[in-house]
Parts: sequence; C-alpha cells; structure tokens
Amino acid sequence: EARFAQRIDPAREPGLSPEQRQLMARVELAQRQRALQRRLRGRNTLLALGIGAVVAGIYGYTFYSVSQERFLDELEQEAEAARARA
Repeated sequence: EARFAQRIDPAREPGLSPEQRQLMARVELAQRQRALQRRLRGRNTLLALGIGAVVAGIYGYTFYSVSQERFLDELEQEAEAARARA
C-alpha cells in the first residue's frame, strides 16, 4: 500500500513531539470546521431560496387576488347611482 494514503494516529506515532501532536489536532479541528461551514452554507442557500420562493408566491398571489376583486368598483357604482337619485 502507498505510504501517503495511510491514516496515522498522532497519539501512537513514535517520534512526534507533544507540540507536533497538538498542532496536528488543531489542524484537524480546523479542517472539520471548514467542512461543516461548507455544508451549512449550502443548506442555508437552499433554505434562503425556498423562503424567497414562498415569499414571491405569496406576493404574486396577493396581487392576483386583489386584481380579481371587483366589489369596490360595484360599491362605487352604487354610491354614484345613489348620489344621482338624491
């Protein structure tokens, strides 16, 4: 097997100083945090797109439904007819 493909355990590896082991642990923690941030960024983007689509749908539906309402026009016509009669 290739030597570079093997995972090593810093606690069991001979020849590493405590400082080197501590540095390896910090680097590994930083890599895990970066991977988690990438995953969360993707999820947050999908969530933002989903919320934006819902908001745009509600906004569009509201304009559509308001444009369909004609009761205010009918009330105005009735009011004008009542004024004409009076």
